[in-house]
Amino acid sequence: MVQLRHYALMALMALAGAAQAKAPRAVTGQFDYYAVALSWSPSYCASRSDPDQCAAGRQLGFVLHGLWPQYESGYPSSCSNEKLPNDVREKYTSLFPSPRLIGHEWSKHGTCSGLAPAAYFDLSARLKEQLSIPAQYQKPAAPVRTTNDALYSAFKEANPALAKDGVLPFCASGGRFLRELHACYDKTGGSRSCSPGQVKRSKSSCGQASFLIQSVR
Repeated sequence: MVQLRHYALMALMALAGAAQAKAPRAVTGQFDYYAVALSWSPSYCASRSDPDQCAAGRQLGFVLHGLWPQYESGYPSSCSNEKLPNDVREKYTSLFPSPRLIGHEWSKHGTCSGLAPAAYFDLSARLKEQLSIPAQYQKPAAPVRTTNDALYSAFKEANPALAKDGVLPFCASGGRFLRELHACYDKTGGSRSCSPGQVKRSKSSCGQASFLIQSVR
């Protein structure tokens, strides 16, 4: 009986090893679509004291967190050790609310894009700018209460080509406050639906009947 248990355990370990061996590896340039992650700066600054992003009077609303290559399930990260050249860093640092972000975004996400550093940040800027932010969500002087459906409808009105589930909210504090927005694009820059897993995560994150978009400061 002990010997049978031993063989059964060895068989399970072999199966686990085979499954692990078949798991997709992060390979630069191999992914399904892009997600532009836009942080809602007032939510970020409510719990942090970043002197670059959160200084009084900056009046920041949606800011670029990053351009993230995505799989239909999961995402690749840190696909190579390619360094970010200093001239590219200097040119594109202003895309982000804090200069500390650019290096992190390149090493974790940009190296998986298959693009050279300058081309990756050019695309980051283009996809960020092509998403029109509805007026009521740009720089609200007072908190705005909204819902998943109302947020999507406002973005659809401002971006007629927006795909169904092409923009997803993500919330903080148990779904009470908007934390971040993801806008999804195919590799040509066209709006597309985010993956079903991301849609499910968005609905779980912002699972209350409504949530607040905090005012800028």
